[in-house]
Amino acid sequence: MFGGVTMVNNNAIGEEHTFGTLESDLMVPSQFFDRIKVEHSAQPEKRLMLAVMEDAISTFQKSVFGLTRRQRRLLRETEEWMSEADHHWPFSFENICAALDIEPAYLRRGLRDWKGTLLAQHERASATGPFSPFRRVSGRRHTLSAGRAGRAPKAKAA
Repeated sequence: MFGGVTMVNNNAIGEEHTFGTLESDLMVPSQFFDRIKVEHSAQPEKRLMLAVMEDAISTFQKSVFGLTRRQRRLLRETEEWMSEADHHWPFSFENICAALDIEPAYLRRGLRDWKGTLLAQHERASATGPFSPFRRVSGRRHTLSAGRAGRAPKAKAA
């Protein structure tokens, strides 16, 4: 019996030792989510960078045909801004693309291809005449009327 007690004591000591090393660390939800949240201080800058990029693309798209001197100037400035490989200015095209996880070469190529396609379509349309997605109909517009049955007969003059 003495040997059996010794084994129980050894097991008890062994169990205490095992559980002592497997203690769980307690973590409250705020500690967990603080580690995976995006830093809030960077969000306004990213929103501003996104607004700058959206404005540049919108200006590019609106100014492609360059009908006015202002549109030609805006298109030239936008294309120069997009083509520069400047990393020193915080709002350069390259830095904005890096902050927004956009590949700058891919965006440049896409805008250049879009412009080429649009200008080619415009040249084809101007060569074949004005293009309109609407069908032009000559003549009067159609109106709804009640027909002869709904009208009162004309009185004959005597």
